[in-house]
Amino acid sequence: MLINYAGIAVILAWGIVFPVILLVVQRLLCPNNPTKAKMLTYECGLDTQGDTWIRFKMSYFMYALIFVVFDVETIFLYPWAMLFENLGLFAIIEMVIFIAILILGFAYAWKEGALEWM
Repeated sequence: MLINYAGIAVILAWGIVFPVILLVVQRLLCPNNPTKAKMLTYECGLDTQGDTWIRFKMSYFMYALIFVVFDVETIFLYPWAMLFENLGLFAIIEMVIFIAILILGFAYAWKEGALEWM
């Protein structure tokens, strides 16, 4: 029974051990010479003026969120398009429903003003 989970255990162990190995090797090989400039919050560019804890407009967040949602959904469309000829009627109907949900989400975002810049 437990032999069925051996592959998962190997992947889990590798997922824990490999990053630790990389961090140790990086610590051993990379030079460590922190200077005053490197220890600052911003290593390049101009120093901030005034209060740095300002509120961003919600529209920036909404644009980013809509971009991520539709970008991820587009990635889901690609494998389906590659196998289009081999898929049956069920997969085509499923994709029509999927695209309809996307269109409804886009219409809702438009109606709510998430696409308005001002």
